[in-house]
Amino acid sequence: MSLSIRNQISGTVLSVTPGEVMATVRVRLDGGQEITAAITLEAVKELGLAEGTAVRTLIKSTEVALATGAVDGLSIRNRLPGTVTDVTTGGAMAGVKVAVAGGELTAAITRDAAEDLGLAAGAEVTALVKSTEIALAAAL
Repeated sequence: MSLSIRNQISGTVLSVTPGEVMATVRVRLDGGQEITAAITLEAVKELGLAEGTAVRTLIKSTEVALATGAVDGLSIRNRLPGTVTDVTTGGAMAGVKVAVAGGELTAAITRDAAEDLGLAAGAEVTALVKSTEIALAAAL
């Protein structure tokens, strides 16, 4: 199946913490970083997720925020350090490609934000993604 989601990074499930309706799934990405996805308990069961399961993390580019400095006092737990490799700007939006260990992320942010942050190739950034914005797919 082809998907329009460009941000797809492989990993392995470290743990599943079930709740009444939702579960948190910790994943170690192939580059060594850990992220957490909050998905429905039904999805956990349908995908057969358990410790050691191979998965692909799927993140829409519009759900990736970027920071150029220290990130303190936020509830967002998924923080992936990386380096900007390309910035493409249009009328209102910018696409920012970020190399992270084990892959690449694209962030779709406003052009104003990209300019205010001074984003350009070589800039060090931290990609921020809420756990509720990460989908998981069973690895093929």
